[in-house]
Amino acid sequence: MPKSQNPFEIDFDSYILQSEPSMQEKGKLWQTAIGLQQVDGLTPSKYLYETAKRNIDGEITIEEAKQLIDSYYESKENRTSNDDDKEEADKVSVRIREILAENTFSFTPDLLLSIHKRLFEGVFYKVKAGQFRNYNISKKEWVLDGESVFYANADMIYQTLDYDFSHEKTFDYSKLTMEEKINHLARFIANIWQIHPFGEGNTRTTAVFTIKYLNSLGFKVNNEPF
Repeated sequence: MPKSQNPFEIDFDSYILQSEPSMQEKGKLWQTAIGLQQVDGLTPSKYLYETAKRNIDGEITIEEAKQLIDSYYESKENRTSNDDDKEEADKVSVRIREILAENTFSFTPDLLLSIHKRLFEGVFYKVKAGQFRNYNISKKEWVLDGESVFYANADMIYQTLDYDFSHEKTFDYSKLTMEEKINHLARFIANIWQIHPFGEGNTRTTAVFTIKYLNSLGFKVNNEPF
């Protein structure tokens, strides 16, 4: 992740390179969680960075960090649209940090639902967290130079996901080179993303799922691929 010029950000690289193992790991998790907000053009607040630093330093637990972020926005007055963006970035960052630290994984479409619900419950109001969309959408994507993408029909989302998951679950990686493995994994993840099962939050949900899936396969992943 490129180093930001924001003066209150943590120097994650210093934590990762110079700290004890537990601090290194927490630094990596926070770096990924915060970095993934960039896929939707969001930047966390100064308070989130301060809270992340306290967690990395061992001063507070991740659960206490979540509570501090929630309380911070509950008590905030005279809100602006910028505050709404900061709240989304802060809350989703701390939730990603929590999920990525958990040593659990289930290779099913239901995990996508679970991740989406945990990331966006109480954050999104126009769409329901943890539910597949029930309407068809198409959007112009900046990653495709503004070209439109047509996603899966709403009434076929679960069936399409189930097909892709079933195919991936039985796929044999044993005879592939590393490059071939990576190419296949990239195709699988691209298929999941193009289904776009949720009204909002697809990229971050898919990214978190991807990191956990790759970790389960023995890969070490940060936010840079995203």
